[in-house]
Amino acid sequence: MANALSRHWEHAVVTGGAGFIGSHLCATLLDAGTAVTCVDDFSTGRRESVAALLDRPGFTLIQADIAGGFTVGRPPDLLLHLASPASPADCLRLPLHTMDTGSVGTRNALDLAHRSGARFVLASTCEVYGDPQENPQDEGYWGHVNPVGPRGVYDEAKRFGEALTTAHAEAKGTDTGIVRLFNTYGPRMRGQDGRAVPTFIRQALSGQPLTVTGDGRQTRSLCYIDDTVRGILAAAAHGMRGPVNIGNPTEVTVLHLARVVIELTGSTSEIRFIARPTGDPAARCPDITLARGKLGWEPEVDTEDGLRRTIEWFRTALGH
Repeated sequence: MANALSRHWEHAVVTGGAGFIGSHLCATLLDAGTAVTCVDDFSTGRRESVAALLDRPGFTLIQADIAGGFTVGRPPDLLLHLASPASPADCLRLPLHTMDTGSVGTRNALDLAHRSGARFVLASTCEVYGDPQENPQDEGYWGHVNPVGPRGVYDEAKRFGEALTTAHAEAKGTDTGIVRLFNTYGPRMRGQDGRAVPTFIRQALSGQPLTVTGDGRQTRSLCYIDDTVRGILAAAAHGMRGPVNIGNPTEVTVLHLARVVIELTGSTSEIRFIARPTGDPAARCPDITLARGKLGWEPEVDTEDGLRRTIEWFRTALGH
């Protein structure tokens, strides 16, 4: 995916670079000839996600909690800020760490970008829209978020991060951008992170029932990892402040997703309905008019094709 970059960067810092999306960004930037410093505290990221990069020229791995402060060997000209627990299970397990990363950690990353004169891109999330009362969601929608609900630590950390990023740009002139990422899936996801795609694939490959929450009519919009990476890098290269939605506008129900996974894996698993978590959004679908118009970006990978690629990766990873 070297052609994903429309601008050449000399040195990029990727916080949360050993996470699912971060590790793919690190690899894509390296392929394009950019030196990459990956910063991760491994609270949710995994060393194996970047193991193949460790011996590549230009790659540096730093273990650090960005909320505690961190330094890099040379000033970057691009800083992609992805550090944060992201799955609901991780945020419930690490609530204060999630909020510290989104607040103090974001400030530390912004300060580094400002000192270095770097382009800064915050990886925000569709969760800033909460359980939306508008569907699809465009960037002008302010959201419907419960700040004291079980998902509040992640939602509000990202909303604060967006406000902090905007304030830093206005107060200090930092070159910032905000991308709101919708549900992304693909190789290197953790099978136990609680999100629908890896959960269903793991269950199907193991012959376990696929656990669909509620009646399964809630919707998600699934964007394959290669498309998400292209979108983030397009926003970085463009220089727009945003926010801008990066996601797949094709909406599917969770029940349909479970059935497709069963079909694509050839599994004999049944579907089992379980209680729906509190605060689980009823709809998730991005309006990507802005990304199409300003960035010339839209998803290219068909959902079933992306699921096949992801399933094959899980077959190898799980030994199936």
